[in-house]
Formats: sequence, structure tokens, C-alpha cells
Amino acid sequence: MFNHIMIGSNDIERSKRFYDAVLGVLGAGEPIRNETPAGIVRLFYRHDGNTLAISQPLNGKPATGANGGTIGFKCESPEQVKELHDVAVAHGGTSVEDPPGLRESAMGAMHLSYVLDPDGNKLCGLYRVQ
Repeated sequence: MFNHIMIGSNDIERSKRFYDAVLGVLGAGEPIRNETPAGIVRLFYRHDGNTLAISQPLNGKPATGANGGTIGFKCESPEQVKELHDVAVAHGGTSVEDPPGLRESAMGAMHLSYVLDPDGNKLCGLYRVQ
């Protein structure tokens, strides 16, 4: 359904440090760095057929987090959900909502963790209990 997700950054190098660490937990490597003719820098992280792009805003205005938006990352275990959270917080993210752990919902049992990246984008680590 999706080709990629792109979010904005007000400090592309800070975002690179943050996402290198956080996405490294999931096995993603170095991003592809792209610079437009106008000097706008974008980072493309590719992993398991998915792409997360981080970009300086093309319109020159400040990047803002999507209020009500969340980017969910599929984790392989409850431990990886917590590690994703802890690495994000250690690299400038902010823990939000309940602490990492098991949640019951109409969609079934899941281990979840939530953080805001340094630009206010909400990220979720998710492992579905089988």
C-alpha cells in the first residue's frame, strides 16, 4: 500500500544521529543521502522493502510533528519494543503515553512503546502477541 513515509526535520544531522540509532535497532543501515539542486537534504532509510525518508522542508518553513499522526515500527519481540524506546530516549527522543509494555485492545494483545523524535514526530514500537 505504501511506497514510503517522509517526515520533516529542522536539524537534519541531529535527525540522522537519532534515526541511525533507532532504526539500527531494527536492522536498518546507513541512509541514502540526497541533496536537491536547491540544497535541501533528504535521508532515505531502506529496510525490508520499506522506506522512511527524513527531509528538510522544501518550502523553507519549520518542520512540525503531525498532531494525531504516528509512525509504527514492526518489532520482532517485546524486548525489541523496549529497546527501540530506550535507544530513542537515549538519543534525544521523549517518552510519551504509558511505559513500554503489553496492551490489550480490540485489535488483540500487543507490546507497544511510544516516543517523540527530536522534531515532535510520534513513533511507535509494536510487537503483536501471536
